[in-house]
Amino acid sequence: MSRPTLVVHAVRLNDGTRVGLVASGSLGNAVTRNRVKRRLRHLAAAHVTDSPAGTGVVVRALPRAASDAADLATDFGSAWHEAMSRLTAADPMKHRGR
Repeated sequence: MSRPTLVVHAVRLNDGTRVGLVASGSLGNAVTRNRVKRRLRHLAAAHVTDSPAGTGVVVRALPRAASDAADLATDFGSAWHEAMSRLTAADPMKHRGR
């Protein structure tokens, strides 16, 4: 799910829930990239309890994430919930009886 500050991808895993963060050099120097990753880690920790067990999530920060912390939190929440909604809607276990 793409937003101006980030992109969130979610897939089903066989075990546990994992979250990966991607902060490329396009965000800025190492200090800026680490600041963005800390913000993303904090946001992910708050949302990971809302996700189904066995979910793999990758969050890729876009350059705007480095300069707009308020939008980052808003974008993260909406993209996370949309990714989880799409993941549960596409769950093959729901269609197993057909």
